[in-house]
Amino acid sequence: MKSNNHPFGSVFEALFYPTLVLIAMWLVFWAEQLFAFDFHTYGVLPKSVEGLKGILFMPLLHAKNDINHIINNSFPTFVLMAAIVYFYREIAWKVMVLLWLGTGLMLWAYAENTGSYHIGMSGVIYAMLGFVFTSGVLRKYMPLQAISLFVIFVYGNLVWGIFPIKAHISWEGHFMGLVVGLLVAFVFKTKAVQRPKYQFEIEKELGIEPPDLEGMWMEEQARQKAYEEEQRRRASGFLIVYDYIPKEEIKPQDDTE
Repeated sequence: MKSNNHPFGSVFEALFYPTLVLIAMWLVFWAEQLFAFDFHTYGVLPKSVEGLKGILFMPLLHAKNDINHIINNSFPTFVLMAAIVYFYREIAWKVMVLLWLGTGLMLWAYAENTGSYHIGMSGVIYAMLGFVFTSGVLRKYMPLQAISLFVIFVYGNLVWGIFPIKAHISWEGHFMGLVVGLLVAFVFKTKAVQRPKYQFEIEKELGIEPPDLEGMWMEEQARQKAYEEEQRRRASGFLIVYDYIPKEEIKPQDDTE
């Protein structure tokens, strides 16, 4: 991706790449309505040579007779992918490849082969969610955590998707995606987005003692008060000046003759 002077990617890139993925998803869904070919056979069939191709194609396939499937996956796909492209411009493509292929591979290797194909973007959504949130925690960067929580709030069933609650939902795909997201976040933890540092944090790392602003202010106030007091005495028409000799400087008189 195009390199910029600022630490994040451009807004254009963050909108452009997720839009391309959504267009691909919807074009495949539209093709499913036009042709009699069973596109779902390009999904992941665990532990079978035939199902290996699903590692690549599974995220683009959605239920032909259930438009809600692709609609529900479109919003979190766009938001989370946009966050990755924007906040991780240097490694975004590596992250997405690992999340995309890693989710399919883990699903193929560990899910139970019931003869059913696994399709849909939801596994990658969980992978992106796990990556963005975990990376935000590792870097103590609140915007990334907030984005993840926002997606969970809007896409409410994300929390329950990793449990085998409904038979027709690929909870294994969700669970494997989440695991992959966590792993990838740790793999790139040293290259992830850095939380902006405050001035006092930078000075502390450099060993620079911050100025005692409160002490300087109090000292300035004392000088100002002394100056004003002297001005009032001068304005009164006379100035009392005290001269004294410290006791230790007074020499005793010699009375002997």
